[in-house]
Amino acid sequence: MTAGGADAFLEEMQASGYPVTTWSNGPGDRYAPHTHPYRKILCCLEGSIAFHTADGDVALEPGERLVIEAGREHAATVGPSGVRCAEAHASEPQ
Repeated sequence: MTAGGADAFLEEMQASGYPVTTWSNGPGDRYAPHTHPYRKILCCLEGSIAFHTADGDVALEPGERLVIEAGREHAATVGPSGVRCAEAHASEPQ
């Protein structure tokens, strides 16, 4: 994802009042099934990651977004080149 795309995500989330953090993981890293008490809005910046839910898998590549509603169980598997994502936490659905 270009710096401009990351900047656009940051600006959009901040305009909505949501703080943004970034994180990264190495190739093949996994997150066990878990939930969050907030709505998570993710944007893949580099690499790839697949999120696993009861409805199936959602793969993200640079520039793609995913919204995970509060309380929704999900797991994740990082792609072969690792991943870097930005995420915002929203306490209320939009």
